[in-house]
Amino acid sequence: MTSSSSAASQQPTDPRSVLGTHGSDARPRAPEFPRKVKVAVATSFPRCPEAPCGGVEAVSVSLVEALAKCEDLEVHVVTMDRACRAPTVEPWRGATVHRLPWTGRNVLTYAVGAGRRQMQAYLVQLRPDLVHAHDTYGLMIQGMQVPRVFTIHGFIHADTRIAGGWSAWPRSVLWRWAETACWAEQPHIISISPYVRERLHGIATGTIHDIENPVAEEFFRIPRRERGGVIFSAGSLCPRKNTLGLLEAFARLTANGVEAELRLAGAACDAGYERRVRHFVESRGLGDRVMLLGNISADRVREELAEASVFVLVSLEEGAPMGLAEAMAAGIPIVTSNRCGMPYMVRDGESGCLVDPCNPVDIARRLQDLLEGNALRTRMGEKARQFALDRFHPDHVARRTRDVYERAISNYHAARPSGAGREAARTC
Repeated sequence: MTSSSSAASQQPTDPRSVLGTHGSDARPRAPEFPRKVKVAVATSFPRCPEAPCGGVEAVSVSLVEALAKCEDLEVHVVTMDRACRAPTVEPWRGATVHRLPWTGRNVLTYAVGAGRRQMQAYLVQLRPDLVHAHDTYGLMIQGMQVPRVFTIHGFIHADTRIAGGWSAWPRSVLWRWAETACWAEQPHIISISPYVRERLHGIATGTIHDIENPVAEEFFRIPRRERGGVIFSAGSLCPRKNTLGLLEAFARLTANGVEAELRLAGAACDAGYERRVRHFVESRGLGDRVMLLGNISADRVREELAEASVFVLVSLEEGAPMGLAEAMAAGIPIVTSNRCGMPYMVRDGESGCLVDPCNPVDIARRLQDLLEGNALRTRMGEKARQFALDRFHPDHVARRTRDVYERAISNYHAARPSGAGREAARTC
């Protein structure tokens, strides 16, 4: 691909110099606890933190690293690992990572059965002052008598339904039952998007806190080396991410005579769907224009973002996709779906373009507008990065999360002497 006229290398400003009141110094600041508080973060945590698999792992890595900078927190990560044969403990960037064996086959039955018993028994021995669970780990800590915080990253029952298959409907029903029961029982919930908050209406009985997912600080420092016509997308190859819909739009884009290259990062979740993706690429003669990169490291993602002209994600169901947030932090204009959590992240016509994910003509048109509009790309990329600085910087997210911890601990101990239950539902 030839370089576009706006492809001059750009060294981004140090984010700490422009964060203002949302910014960071070396350590997040907050009123100190009377003593150091021991926090157990129950979540998916990769063996190689430099190569997280999926959004929850990426969030966990960034958040744990930022929380560990808080001088009044002692951060422990407790994670379940299929490759683990016995519990292990290892230090990582100021935190302590505990790995427990994952022995179950079915995620749901394990999370509410043997996995829950194993997790809770380990946490009882660890004796944290507070447990902060993410995603399916919320099911594992359900019912524990300890200050608890739960971050909801998405809606597994909806993802299951969209994934399809002969058992999708009954599995989706079971997941919905388990998820809604979990949401109703949690005393403190972190909502990563207004879309998540909307879905909790009438179900959650605890306090809901609005805090976006953190993006690793390195994404704010990516030096731009844009290559003209490069479209990048990060997300697994699956029906929910609408990979085939994106490929159909890209085929129309190239048929319009636009010189472009589509680079797709992400592992395939379903072998059958991957075969359909590869067949589409071959049958449309797109083999020299579509690159299937597979699951790549965070460093490699940043290299791809440095060269991309546009980031695209046209999922059918998302809460607050990490790939989109990382691209915004890098200052790249966005094309994304006009549904679920995406419209709360991207302002149509300002930081990117919202499209109907089921309309390949609409997607192709918006991609063409951005690829052919150098000034438009620059303006939207700057807006995207500023929004990310204000909302996704890890130290800002860690500071707000730490404040939730303080509130959760205070409320828990205030309620215990009188035997009061969880506080009435309210928002903050």
